[in-house]
Amino acid sequence: MKYSVRVGVGVIIFKEHQILLGKRINSHGSHTWGFPGGHLEYNEDPFECAIRETFEETGVVIKDLVKGSWTNDIFHEENKHYITLFILAKCENPDLQIKEPDRCISWEWFNLDRLPKNLFLPVRNFFSERENLELIRDYLNKENEQV
Repeated sequence: MKYSVRVGVGVIIFKEHQILLGKRINSHGSHTWGFPGGHLEYNEDPFECAIRETFEETGVVIKDLVKGSWTNDIFHEENKHYITLFILAKCENPDLQIKEPDRCISWEWFNLDRLPKNLFLPVRNFFSERENLELIRDYLNKENEQV
């Protein structure tokens, strides 16, 4: 069996101080909560991927995209390995749709201090790194400064 490493893009979308998570189904990480996102396609810019995947999955248009960090995500049971690039963004239109019901059964907004327990591995890995919490705090503080 040949193994490979794929590149995923996770989009951390903010509406005020809440983030958007979807309940995944029929894929690795089934029944966990993850950010909108997906595979980076050949010759695609990560920001373009973030915009495309977010709209394809949720119908939401995002703005004010900022490069985040990355995680090294190994799904042992599924024999999958991803490097996940994270993009922070604001929600332009909060009218959520479940556009891929075979992959996600719901989208919900969560307060950062009240996240669900069963987070998708890349999301868990993202939040396990202290500097990522500072990245979010800085992003949200810039948002408050611009108001």
